[in-house]
Amino acid sequence: MGRGRRQIARQDVAEPAHRDAVLGEQPRLRALSPYAEQLVQDLSGGQESRVSLAAALVGRPSLLVLDEPTVGLDPVLRRDLWDLFRHLADRGHSLVVSSHVMDEATRCDRLVLLREGHVLADLTPAELLERTGAVDADAAFLALIDAETARSGGRSAS
Repeated sequence: MGRGRRQIARQDVAEPAHRDAVLGEQPRLRALSPYAEQLVQDLSGGQESRVSLAAALVGRPSLLVLDEPTVGLDPVLRRDLWDLFRHLADRGHSLVVSSHVMDEATRCDRLVLLREGHVLADLTPAELLERTGAVDADAAFLALIDAETARSGGRSAS
Protein backbone atom coordinates (compact mmCIF):
# COMPACT_ATOMS: atom_id res chain seq x y z
CA MET A 1 0.00 0.00 0.00
CA GLY A 2 1.32 3.50 -0.86
CA ARG A 3 1.84 6.12 1.80
CA GLY A 4 -1.48 7.91 1.10
CA ARG A 5 -3.77 7.31 4.08
CA ARG A 6 -1.15 5.23 5.84
CA GLN A 7 1.01 8.31 6.11
CA ILE A 8 2.23 8.93 9.63
CA ALA A 9 0.75 12.13 11.05
CA ARG A 10 4.14 13.32 12.25
CA GLN A 11 5.39 13.59 8.65
CA ASP A 12 8.65 11.72 8.85
CA VAL A 13 10.13 14.07 6.23
CA ALA A 14 10.14 16.81 8.86
CA GLU A 15 12.48 16.99 11.78
CA PRO A 16 10.53 16.85 15.07
CA ALA A 17 11.67 20.36 16.02
CA HIS A 18 10.43 21.79 12.70
CA ARG A 19 7.16 19.83 12.99
CA ASP A 20 6.63 21.18 16.48
CA ALA A 21 7.41 24.71 15.29
CA VAL A 22 4.82 24.43 12.50
CA LEU A 23 2.18 23.09 14.89
CA GLY A 24 3.12 25.59 17.57
CA GLU A 25 2.83 28.66 15.34
CA GLN A 26 -0.64 27.60 14.16
CA PRO A 27 -2.92 27.47 17.22
CA ARG A 28 -5.67 25.68 15.25
CA LEU A 29 -3.21 22.93 14.34
CA ARG A 30 -1.63 22.64 17.79
CA ALA A 31 -4.46 20.29 18.78
CA LEU A 32 -2.81 17.67 16.56
CA SER A 33 0.22 17.27 18.83
CA PRO A 34 -1.29 14.35 20.84
CA TYR A 35 -1.84 12.49 17.55
CA ALA A 36 1.66 13.02 16.14
CA GLU A 37 2.57 9.33 16.20
CA GLN A 38 -0.74 7.95 14.87
CA LEU A 39 -1.47 6.86 11.33
CA VAL A 40 -3.66 9.29 9.44
CA GLN A 41 -6.11 6.47 8.68
CA ASP A 42 -6.83 6.25 12.42
CA LEU A 43 -7.79 9.92 12.75
CA SER A 44 -11.21 11.52 12.37
CA GLY A 45 -12.04 13.40 9.17
CA GLY A 46 -11.45 16.75 10.84
CA GLN A 47 -8.13 15.64 12.30
CA GLU A 48 -7.13 14.24 8.91
CA SER A 49 -7.92 17.60 7.26
CA ARG A 50 -5.76 19.40 9.80
CA VAL A 51 -2.90 16.92 9.29
CA SER A 52 -3.10 17.51 5.55
CA LEU A 53 -2.93 21.26 6.07
CA ALA A 54 -0.09 20.90 8.59
CA ALA A 55 1.82 18.75 6.08
CA ALA A 56 1.34 21.45 3.45
CA LEU A 57 2.69 24.07 5.87
CA VAL A 58 5.84 22.12 6.75
CA GLY A 59 7.69 23.59 3.78
CA ARG A 60 6.47 27.11 4.65
CA PRO A 61 5.01 27.68 1.18
CA SER A 62 4.11 31.14 -0.06
CA LEU A 63 1.22 29.65 -2.08
CA LEU A 64 -1.34 27.11 -0.87
CA VAL A 65 -3.87 25.56 -3.25
CA LEU A 66 -6.80 24.16 -1.27
CA ASP A 67 -9.45 22.09 -3.03
CA GLU A 68 -12.69 22.28 -1.07
CA PRO A 69 -10.83 22.20 2.25
CA THR A 70 -13.90 22.22 4.50
CA VAL A 71 -16.21 19.75 2.76
CA GLY A 72 -17.80 17.39 5.26
CA LEU A 73 -16.44 19.17 8.33
CA ASP A 74 -18.48 20.32 11.29
CA PRO A 75 -19.26 24.07 11.60
CA VAL A 76 -16.75 24.64 14.42
CA LEU A 77 -13.87 23.13 12.48
CA ARG A 78 -14.95 24.99 9.31
CA ARG A 79 -14.84 28.26 11.24
CA ASP A 80 -11.47 27.42 12.76
CA LEU A 81 -9.97 26.55 9.39
CA TRP A 82 -11.26 29.77 7.81
CA ASP A 83 -9.76 31.69 10.74
CA LEU A 84 -6.47 29.92 10.03
CA PHE A 85 -6.71 30.69 6.31
CA ARG A 86 -7.24 34.38 7.14
CA HIS A 87 -4.28 34.27 9.54
CA LEU A 88 -2.08 32.74 6.84
CA ALA A 89 -3.19 35.32 4.27
CA ASP A 90 -2.53 38.13 6.74
CA ARG A 91 1.00 36.74 7.21
CA GLY A 92 1.69 36.94 3.49
CA HIS A 93 0.69 33.51 2.20
CA SER A 94 -1.36 33.38 -0.98
CA LEU A 95 -4.24 30.91 -0.90
CA VAL A 96 -6.24 29.61 -3.84
CA VAL A 97 -9.39 27.95 -2.55
CA SER A 98 -11.86 26.04 -4.70
CA SER A 99 -15.35 25.75 -3.28
CA HIS A 100 -18.92 25.16 -4.36
CA VAL A 101 -20.10 26.78 -1.13
CA MET A 102 -20.73 30.44 -1.87
CA ASP A 103 -20.88 31.60 1.77
CA GLU A 104 -17.34 30.25 2.11
CA ALA A 105 -16.27 31.92 -1.12
CA THR A 106 -17.26 35.29 0.32
CA ARG A 107 -14.58 34.83 2.99
CA CYS A 108 -11.98 35.24 0.26
CA ASP A 109 -10.55 38.59 -0.81
CA ARG A 110 -11.14 37.92 -4.49
CA LEU A 111 -13.46 35.57 -6.39
CA VAL A 112 -13.04 33.97 -9.78
CA LEU A 113 -16.40 32.44 -10.59
CA LEU A 114 -16.35 29.61 -13.12
CA ARG A 115 -19.14 27.86 -14.99
CA GLU A 116 -18.53 25.02 -17.42
CA GLY A 117 -14.85 25.94 -17.63
CA HIS A 118 -15.45 29.61 -18.42
CA VAL A 119 -14.76 32.60 -16.21
CA LEU A 120 -18.01 34.38 -15.43
CA ALA A 121 -16.46 37.00 -13.17
CA ASP A 122 -13.23 38.01 -11.44
CA LEU A 123 -14.06 40.44 -8.63
CA THR A 124 -14.35 40.98 -4.89
CA PRO A 125 -17.33 39.67 -2.91
CA ALA A 126 -18.63 43.25 -2.53
CA GLU A 127 -18.27 43.87 -6.27
CA LEU A 128 -20.19 40.65 -6.96
CA LEU A 129 -23.16 41.80 -4.90
CA GLU A 130 -23.03 45.31 -6.33
CA ARG A 131 -22.78 44.09 -9.93
CA THR A 132 -25.74 41.72 -9.63
CA GLY A 133 -27.87 43.57 -7.10
CA ALA A 134 -28.28 40.30 -5.23
CA VAL A 135 -28.61 40.02 -1.47
CA ASP A 136 -26.22 37.09 -1.08
CA ALA A 137 -23.47 35.30 -2.96
CA ASP A 138 -25.64 32.33 -3.98
CA ALA A 139 -28.20 34.61 -5.61
CA ALA A 140 -25.43 36.66 -7.21
CA PHE A 141 -23.80 33.59 -8.76
CA LEU A 142 -27.16 32.41 -10.08
CA ALA A 143 -27.80 35.89 -11.52
CA LEU A 144 -24.48 35.70 -13.38
CA ILE A 145 -25.38 32.25 -14.74
CA ASP A 146 -28.84 33.46 -15.83
CA ALA A 147 -27.32 36.51 -17.54
CA GLU A 148 -24.75 34.36 -19.33
CA THR A 149 -27.44 31.87 -20.42
CA ALA A 150 -29.59 34.73 -21.77
CA ARG A 151 -26.57 36.22 -23.57
CA SER A 152 -25.69 32.89 -25.19
CA GLY A 153 -29.24 32.22 -26.35
CA GLY A 154 -29.99 29.61 -23.69
CA ARG A 155 -27.12 27.28 -24.60
CA SER A 156 -25.83 25.50 -21.52
CA ALA A 157 -24.23 22.13 -20.99
CA SER A 158 -26.00 21.59 -17.69
